[in-house]
Amino acid sequence: MDPAADHAPGGADAVRTAVRNRLRSTVIDVTPVFGFTLTFALTHRLGVALTLALTTGAGVFLLRLVRREPVRQALVFLGVVCVQGLLAGRTGDATNFFLPHIVLHSVMAVVTPVLLVLGWPPLGVLVGLVTGERNTWRRCAVRRRAFTKGSLVMYTGNLLTLSVQLPLFLTGQAVALGTVDVFGPLVFALGALLGWRVYRRSVGTHRCDAPVGPGPDLTPTLERTAR
Repeated sequence: MDPAADHAPGGADAVRTAVRNRLRSTVIDVTPVFGFTLTFALTHRLGVALTLALTTGAGVFLLRLVRREPVRQALVFLGVVCVQGLLAGRTGDATNFFLPHIVLHSVMAVVTPVLLVLGWPPLGVLVGLVTGERNTWRRCAVRRRAFTKGSLVMYTGNLLTLSVQLPLFLTGQAVALGTVDVFGPLVFALGALLGWRVYRRSVGTHRCDAPVGPGPDLTPTLERTAR
């Protein structure tokens, strides 16, 4: 983003605020996973662990409604927890509770290089959605390259997480897998923050000729997938 627009509405301040909010909400997001992992580690009883995880998930859903967060976001979160519980309960395998997150990281690992090749670095898409700028950053070659560098930082974090998750999943180490999964949202948020800093450093003092701010879409907007 144009450095001169840092303090403008929808500028760099909006991105930093979004990242800080993401980090704060991480504690809430991981409570079902943390509860499931801790309970299973202590009792080795899948039913008890699932009961606690689903109860905690419902509690987080209600908390988000009380905090007046978007209903769709709260429903997606609850839906993911329910799918996790269904997979583990139907198969009797605790490691399957973490399967949706592994699938998500795997999809990101495959899709990210494709988006980079097509000129749609994920970090740029996320920043455009957060700031309301949408796709106007694509008009500037300098910013596209900077967003690509920042996206590679996020991609590295995703690959590292996946490289730890897959062996644990394949060997059935549910407690260790749950421990890694608890840190998943934190790794993503920190990756986004580091990617943003790489982007800012790459842009430097460059000023875009194209106006910064909401503009007409160049292509249909990509929607962000919930964790």
